Amino acid sequence: MAAKKPILVSLFSGCGGLDLGFECAGFKRVWANDFDSDAQAIFSKNLGPIDGRDIRTVPSSEIPACEVLTAGFPCQPFSNAGNRKGVNDSRGMLYQECLRIIADKMPKVILFENVRGLLSTKYIDGRKLIDVIKSDLESMNDVGYNVTYELVNASDYGVPQNRYRLILVGIRKDLGITFEFPEKVQDKSNLTLRHILDIPEDAPNQVDWELSPQAMAMVEQIPEGGSWKNIPYENLAPRFQRIRDDMQRYHAPNFYRRFSRDEINGTITAAAQPENCGIIHPVHNRRYTIREIARIQSFPDDFVFIDDTLKNIVAMYKVIGNAVPVKLGEAMATAIMQQVFRKKKVK
Repeated sequence: MAAKKPILVSLFSGCGGLDLGFECAGFKRVWANDFDSDAQAIFSKNLGPIDGRDIRTVPSSEIPACEVLTAGFPCQPFSNAGNRKGVNDSRGMLYQECLRIIADKMPKVILFENVRGLLSTKYIDGRKLIDVIKSDLESMNDVGYNVTYELVNASDYGVPQNRYRLILVGIRKDLGITFEFPEKVQDKSNLTLRHILDIPEDAPNQVDWELSPQAMAMVEQIPEGGSWKNIPYENLAPRFQRIRDDMQRYHAPNFYRRFSRDEINGTITAAAQPENCGIIHPVHNRRYTIREIARIQSFPDDFVFIDDTLKNIVAMYKVIGNAVPVKLGEAMATAIMQQVFRKKKVK
């Protein structure tokens, strides 16, 4: 007789990377929510129904009981790439909506995913926000959770991308279990771009967002594995010349990074701008296609996106860049399954 699948509720679900990872690990999702219409469109296209309301308007009584609750609450307020307003940004307090629902449902396990900037974000009283969240969970409803968190690199769990994210896992104290992070991948040789960009011709979503003429003029001068630093000074726009003149002041930025085929790609971002992330193909003078960034985020080729208009194409870069990599989600979900629901520890 097949084991019963543990019940999952997903908050701030995005386009479904974390949900798909939990699904692959044997969990059954009964409810998901995200306010972003582009993310909703992709989630429903691939995974099923999703509640599109602002979570602040959803009574906890309308959310099903669950054994596991996941949440990737908005990371922009804490991101190094953003304005770092933290809790002073209204989105920065949305983690409290997660706590509201957890307090009502008291699932066996909770998992939060966020950017590394959350670790240094201060709460309104001066404490670190991560310590506030941990403390609130540990004392919740006089039962509480055993909470552990780590800054993880997605490539350590089979994702072809060096993407650092904070993972927090809480297990209800009455279960007597403290989560242990799964063993890291030792051999990453198959995670380099050479192994990721060999995409079958019939795979969907092989379209790219064209570079601006200014960006193209830069990209054409950057060799495989290089960056803007490879462009002759006299060919740089005045803005970049000023930065080159005082690299120390600007913290030696690595604009227009073009990873080589023998490297693991850097973080795919929602903005998909070549100035800020490694979005340039190693040998072709263009952005990665939608399918290529989906692969770098470890989405399978049968997970489909929308690409019939430029507006949709730009939106797809956003939702994929915001997603939790599928294999990272699956690795954490598998560890939770083994440690909590199958009572077999991960070595």
